[in-house]
Amino acid sequence: MRFKGKVAVLTGAGSGIGKETAKRLVSEGARVVINGRDKAKLEAAANEIDSTGKNVAISAGDIALPATGQAAVDLAVERFGRLDVLVNNAGVFNPKPFLELTEGDYDWYLDTILKGKFFTAQAAAKAMKEHGGAIVQTGSMWAIQAIGATPSAAYSAANAGVHAMVRNLAIELAPHKIRVNAVAPAVVETPVYNTFMSDDQVAKTLPTFNAFHPLGRNGQPKDVAEAILFLASDEASWITGAVLPVDGGVTAGRS
Repeated sequence: MRFKGKVAVLTGAGSGIGKETAKRLVSEGARVVINGRDKAKLEAAANEIDSTGKNVAISAGDIALPATGQAAVDLAVERFGRLDVLVNNAGVFNPKPFLELTEGDYDWYLDTILKGKFFTAQAAAKAMKEHGGAIVQTGSMWAIQAIGATPSAAYSAANAGVHAMVRNLAIELAPHKIRVNAVAPAVVETPVYNTFMSDDQVAKTLPTFNAFHPLGRNGQPKDVAEAILFLASDEASWITGAVLPVDGGVTAGRS
């Protein structure tokens, strides 16, 4: 029970990595506030995470708006009395060639991925500064290595900003005993792919990326959730400012 008595906020927790992480946090003793844009999806996720409703609360809203992150943090403090962990997981993804990207595309990535994580982390740090805590950001392998098959210039730039933010916040927040780290996943089989491909396309396309990973398979939400929980736990009490690749070996090189 690594998180007994701990309180966590998770963004982008209606499905995929965020929901899996929330589920595991509760199973290890935490109480959680989950955020996402779709209230109905959040309610379904909350019921799956804890059907009693005692250990989970929902805070719906677009994380690109600073008030949304603040509301999630405020709810955690009001409902559960404190905040110990922030998992900044919300993100968007839709590969598009650089020459076709619009200003709207650019703003969508930067607002959701970078601005959203920035101001939610700020709200969380203010709530943690008296007693310490842990912030884990979901970054991306695409911020470390460009992949021609999935052109993602704006997405990659936004996540590179997240990685840089991790290092800066680690230094600034260390005096408050707040640790800040990130995971950088490669291809993880989550519903994000269904936002720009049909179910049939997803079923045909995702298996073609198995061989892209030296370990021979795509990631699953549980793979990333385990890494997030480690970084958020006291087991990682001497780790801050790290960006951990959780990528099946992709950034190590090619066989």
